[in-house]
Amino acid sequence: MSQQFAPFRNTAFTAPGASPGHLPASVAASLLAAVGDVTFILTCDGTILDVAVSQGDLANLGFADLIGESWIDALTPESRNKAVEMVAAASGAVPPRWRQVNHAAPGGDVPVRYMVLALGDSERLVAIGRDMRAAAEMQQRLLQTQQSLERDYIRLRQAETRYRLLFDMATEAVLIVDGQTRRIREANPAAHRLLDAREGTLVGNPANAIVASEQRDDLVAYLGAAEATDDLEPIMLPLADGRGEARFSARLFRQSRTPMLIIRIEPATTDDTAHRFDSTLGDVLERMPDAFVLVDRDLKVLTANAAFVELAEMPSADRVTGMSLGTWLARPGRDLDLIVAQLREHGSIHNVATILRGAAGAQEEIEISGVIASMDGKDCFGFTIRNVARRLRTVSVTTRDVPRSVDQLTELVGRMSLKDIVRESTDLIERLCIEAALEYTSDNRASAAEILGLSRQSLYSKLHRHGLANTTAGDN
Repeated sequence: MSQQFAPFRNTAFTAPGASPGHLPASVAASLLAAVGDVTFILTCDGTILDVAVSQGDLANLGFADLIGESWIDALTPESRNKAVEMVAAASGAVPPRWRQVNHAAPGGDVPVRYMVLALGDSERLVAIGRDMRAAAEMQQRLLQTQQSLERDYIRLRQAETRYRLLFDMATEAVLIVDGQTRRIREANPAAHRLLDAREGTLVGNPANAIVASEQRDDLVAYLGAAEATDDLEPIMLPLADGRGEARFSARLFRQSRTPMLIIRIEPATTDDTAHRFDSTLGDVLERMPDAFVLVDRDLKVLTANAAFVELAEMPSADRVTGMSLGTWLARPGRDLDLIVAQLREHGSIHNVATILRGAAGAQEEIEISGVIASMDGKDCFGFTIRNVARRLRTVSVTTRDVPRSVDQLTELVGRMSLKDIVRESTDLIERLCIEAALEYTSDNRASAAEILGLSRQSLYSKLHRHGLANTTAGDN
């Protein structure tokens, strides 16, 4: 049974004049001081007669030093109207209520919640305050958390929209299968076209129903093997109703802790017109001025065009085949790891700057672009490599280094490590500052060291390191 609760209501003493009795002034003062974190005794015009601070932090903020000052003036400008209204209400017959105001303090505004009451028949008022900084901080954290959750939700919705669009537009048949029930959870339009099914009719059916009846156990066994390993070769199975054979490949993933399988289906029979340009395409790749290389998942070269062979300073394409792409790329342990990680995450890379080292020792500034593709059910990578040394901007030789712009510094990414870029930038800034200080002090090293905050010995060491020791006049 559902239990009903009465609404909350405030109650007061039934006989306030008799139950507590007449309290001495000292007891009443102690009670008032204990009720709030800060308590002010005010005149009718808001002048502070006395103050009790039970929150030590508020005393450090100067609350205890406000005796004799106006309580209203101690508040921030936007809170003073509230204070005036509370003082006026306490002097009249209006029931008191809590209102939050802000105190001006050296370290920032302090939010305090006050209730102002009249002290009997006297012309004095009491303002009982409670420190609201903890509550304000909690509210700020809750607001930030809510905003963060909203941003994450928007990103998830945007990602879901993109992947849903990609899923629906894919020309390859794709099924999402529940790993526990082996039933189809989702199927893209290409899968419905391949299996000659109306839109949405595949969802909920057993996954093995799409193949011929005598091969259904083979598909179930293949899906079970796909749950145990990620490196599983595709399997050829006949489709149901005599639609021909197809190549099945499956991969396990988890969604809300539920095992799911993504199944890709490729028809075994392909249209000959789809490959009528293969020979022309191969000739174009061989003769194109930019280098092209195709590598397997281990970055072993499968084939390369003449431009790549020339750039790698190898005698022939046969000598290149089977070698690792890292043989020619500078810093292979860093560049290749970054490139492969980007390819696996995004499917492609575009104009990544690095250095290619030829077999004869020559080095060329290059930009590499690439895509990930599937060949016989395995991943492979195709790269185009462009020599950009000719179009790099030449820097005129001057007597002093010219500061690099942000664009020039970012161009070093991929050619130098972050540590080297930071060191080069730091050295350049340090030299420019030393030169400016020497110029400002008319080459007086003692004065230059003083304005730079360095000792003379440190300045002399830096002058020698930057080659400036012989270009200055001295200490005088």
